[in-house]
Amino acid sequence: MSEQRLSAEHGTVCFLPDDRHGYFGWPSVARTASGKLVAAASGPRFDHVCPWGKTSIFESTDEGRTWIGPNVINNTPLDDRDAGIISLGGERLLVSWFVYDVRSLFAWARESYKLSDDEIARWQAVFDTWSDEVVRKWQGSWVRTSSDGCAWSDFYPVPVSAPHGPIRLADGSLLYLGKEFPFHGVEPIGQILACRSTDDGKTWTTLGRVPLADDTHPDNFHEPHMVEPPSGNLLGMIRYEYAKRPNEKYISFSLFQTESEDGGKTWSPAKDLRRYGSPPHLIRHSSGAVVCVYSYRKPPLGHRVIISRDEGAVWSDEYILRDDAPPRDHGYPASIELPSGEIFTVYYQRADHEHKNCAILWSRWRLP
Repeated sequence: MSEQRLSAEHGTVCFLPDDRHGYFGWPSVARTASGKLVAAASGPRFDHVCPWGKTSIFESTDEGRTWIGPNVINNTPLDDRDAGIISLGGERLLVSWFVYDVRSLFAWARESYKLSDDEIARWQAVFDTWSDEVVRKWQGSWVRTSSDGCAWSDFYPVPVSAPHGPIRLADGSLLYLGKEFPFHGVEPIGQILACRSTDDGKTWTTLGRVPLADDTHPDNFHEPHMVEPPSGNLLGMIRYEYAKRPNEKYISFSLFQTESEDGGKTWSPAKDLRRYGSPPHLIRHSSGAVVCVYSYRKPPLGHRVIISRDEGAVWSDEYILRDDAPPRDHGYPASIELPSGEIFTVYYQRADHEHKNCAILWSRWRLP
């Protein structure tokens, strides 16, 4: 497939290069009725894996060119990871994230990050406060809502998780296409499920499951996202990865597609698009096009775009949004449309080759 480069303006939401806990990752972005942009991310953190994850938000009143923040809104005793944010209409917002017990990854982190004795002691001191009761209370997938982006509601549990959270449908309800998540010690089957809320995320009803091919396994499917195109049918994309169950018939770190014509109750079998790159984020543009952004982790590293003008029946060739990401850690782009018709995309990556901390960056671009 051919590749074309998009003309884009780039900028920074947040970069704290010299802060010991200045790492940010897995962002999303929303726009309120007043025109304010609000981005959410996990951070400040020590690194990709650590026990200090928090959910932070950032705000912009000039269409994303300058930002204030971070403002920490979630800081549970465990690691608060990923961060989805959507508009609920007006100035109301919903933030989604998941909380994880990272103790099982400590040995990996010690080796990968070459932790000093002082750092090992600091990590262990945090882990020593995580009793089984604390882990049972907090580990899971959550959402919170706000009427103004300042005061936030109680935590509401959700039976699934995905990096960018649910979407708001035309009828005002929320639909969350996500992976089953262990909650209060309940082990998941690991399926990709659709859940619906009619009370702004307070309660959720599971609607349906995405069928998988017989030669695939739920362990290989993660981090879905979905969109409601003009027809009202639902279009979902899912990250596929070899993980613990290799199958070379499929491309690892690639996109699978699924659709629902009945509001999420039933879904078409996940279809291999033979498109490298993940995880997906989709929006419906005012032109009627569906836009999918995702990260690209083969050289040249960066972020890419595909576009469908027929609700996912046919996808365009790949467009390069950015291909200058430094090695090791980057991705998870998410987009909104601005009143001008431009698309504003946030993502995380190291801002340069000298500093280890990942930044939240943005790109502004137009549909080709």
